[in-house]
Amino acid sequence: QVHFVESGGGLVQPGGSQRLSCASSGFSLDHYAIAWFRQAPGKERVEVSCSSSVDGSAYYLDSVKGRFTISRDNAKNTVYLQMNSLKPEDTAVYYCAADHRGLGSRLPRGYDYWGQGTQVTVSS
Repeated sequence: QVHFVESGGGLVQPGGSQRLSCASSGFSLDHYAIAWFRQAPGKERVEVSCSSSVDGSAYYLDSVKGRFTISRDNAKNTVYLQMNSLKPEDTAVYYCAADHRGLGSRLPRGYDYWGQGTQVTVSS
């Protein structure tokens, strides 16, 4: 059974850093594109970053470029999202998702498996 466990969310002050983790069980991440989405209250779920397993490329939402970094440790079946210089507008529930095609997609429907989400709150 495919399962994700997300961790690392919580309250952080503006300008601070946080690292989210997404650990998989039941399957190896090697051949999956892994993405992080976020959803703020009353807003659509938006892809923040994606790591492709096809060519190793990474996608970032414009508003997080230069601040967020996605990485993966395939040996640990874990994907990370390092978030620096956090802003109040980064506040949302963050979800990891996996695409079996390895390409990734900007849309939620392009992903097969989802984590349960972890809350990130940026506030002083």
